[in-house]
Amino acid sequence: MDSAYEAVPLTGYEPVDDETLLARAEAAYQALATRRSLRAFSDRPVPRAVIEQCLLAAGTAPSGANHQPWHFACVSSPELKRQIREAAEAEERAFYEGRGGERWLRDLEKLGTDADKPFLETAPWLIAVFAQPQSPDEAGDPRKNYYVKESVGLATGFLIQALHSAGLATLTHTPNPMKFLNQVLGRPSSERPFVLLVVGHPAEGATVPRYALTKKPLDAIASFQ
Repeated sequence: MDSAYEAVPLTGYEPVDDETLLARAEAAYQALATRRSLRAFSDRPVPRAVIEQCLLAAGTAPSGANHQPWHFACVSSPELKRQIREAAEAEERAFYEGRGGERWLRDLEKLGTDADKPFLETAPWLIAVFAQPQSPDEAGDPRKNYYVKESVGLATGFLIQALHSAGLATLTHTPNPMKFLNQVLGRPSSERPFVLLVVGHPAEGATVPRYALTKKPLDAIASFQ
């Protein structure tokens, strides 16, 4: 049986010295260290072309068997944003009224969150990320996808980084459950909402929780053997 594997030359990597490697690594860290989860957005428009380029970056993420089991539903329609806000706030009210549990709600107090989510209408873009347990192959036939959550998580991380690098603020919003997104956005019931990204420019005078600035030190998140 003939193999389906075909090798091509690696591109995009050039040998650099260790000093350059370290400088680039430090620059990458410093750039990402300024990223914040924001809840106060301006209504200033963001060109669709910017979102498209960031989505292309997200699409370069690694995935199980390279099946790329994700879909990004991008929303700028005021009416759809209104519907999403109404449905999300209904779920959030139930959460804050007790479904979240005492411990979880107490932990959220440091972040100052509540059931009111005006940013879902104010921000120029919402990007609903969907995970696909199965998707069509090149011939259009259904095929199983692998490591779906891991793959979609990686792609979402790539997307957040690309949006931040472009100069935009984001919020990872996760109302639970999120199946209302399938209905509002017309996505198949087989797809699973993974996260709702709020995207735009910070509002004038925007603030963030002081607690959110605290990140674990290196020795708390990594080990070397």
